[in-house]
Amino acid sequence: MTRQRLPTIRDVALRAGVSPGTVSRVTSGRRGIAKETRRRVLAAVHELGYTPHPAATRLSTGRSLVIAVIVPFSTRPSVSERLNGVVTSLAETPYDLLIHNVETPQQRARLFSHVSRQRHADGVLIISLSPRDAEVPGLVESRVPVVLIDADHSALTALSRVVVDDEAGGHAATAHLVALGHTRIGFLGDAVDTAFGFTSSGDRYHGYRRALTEAGLEPHPGDCVTGEHGRAQARALARRLLGPARRPTALVAASDTQAVGVLEAARELGLRVPEDLSVVGYDDIEIAEVLGLTTVRQPLQHSGRRGAELLLAHLRDPGTAPVREVLPTELVERRTSAPPPP
Repeated sequence: MTRQRLPTIRDVALRAGVSPGTVSRVTSGRRGIAKETRRRVLAAVHELGYTPHPAATRLSTGRSLVIAVIVPFSTRPSVSERLNGVVTSLAETPYDLLIHNVETPQQRARLFSHVSRQRHADGVLIISLSPRDAEVPGLVESRVPVVLIDADHSALTALSRVVVDDEAGGHAATAHLVALGHTRIGFLGDAVDTAFGFTSSGDRYHGYRRALTEAGLEPHPGDCVTGEHGRAQARALARRLLGPARRPTALVAASDTQAVGVLEAARELGLRVPEDLSVVGYDDIEIAEVLGLTTVRQPLQHSGRRGAELLLAHLRDPGTAPVREVLPTELVERRTSAPPPP
């Protein structure tokens, strides 16, 4: 049985009526190709089932055709969704993805220090890790383009960033509960982070406080609890917060993962949701819809896609002006929020 010969770049060139060099420029995504020429080449590629050889493409362009992604705790649902958005955007490009999963402060420090002298990637995406003051110069002076997703710094005007208005989201969650008639509303979020630089929980807390202030309310002492991020940790915090003493009638959780822990704690304590306790989460991951969780939806996959698109734009044209895109949030009302008990 003879093996079928795979189509070569010369076969594509012959079919499209162009030179092999033109085929190489089209398949590597380079600019300056006439629209009709590009159309003929791509049609020939499709008809012949041609796949460019990665090594040859790298040699012809002088690029690694690799995009590095620095991402913390990639199994967290919100992070995973953003990463899925990046993968979707790069699926039809010649770029491979190199994922650096950060799970310790030491890994974070090492990867941030290497960004400015990156040699194994054509560009870098940083997800959910806001740089510290001392790390800003290294990012700005990087020899390859850097784009931040769900991460920001006031001094990073030279870099493109895609961020979510987390303060507005925290405000919307709290204002929703105020509108239902709740006057004692708690907050459960992440402990102040100094090791990784996470800022989203703190921003959501600021939105929560602003909504209370606008309503003429103040959180009761002990109604705001923070700890390590996770479902089990949130369950333990919520059990403490929802004990037999006078407790809040509603609770804003800084993530859906933490909200699930709150729901588990309420069940263990014999509290009915939403009759005895209203719960609002944040993110709108898949489990939120399954559980009927009222939550704040943020565009997780879209933020990943936009970050990748901005990086690709910088790779195509290094002169592309940096932008800071702020994506909106949306309150999704489901079964876990209702007016307070009489």
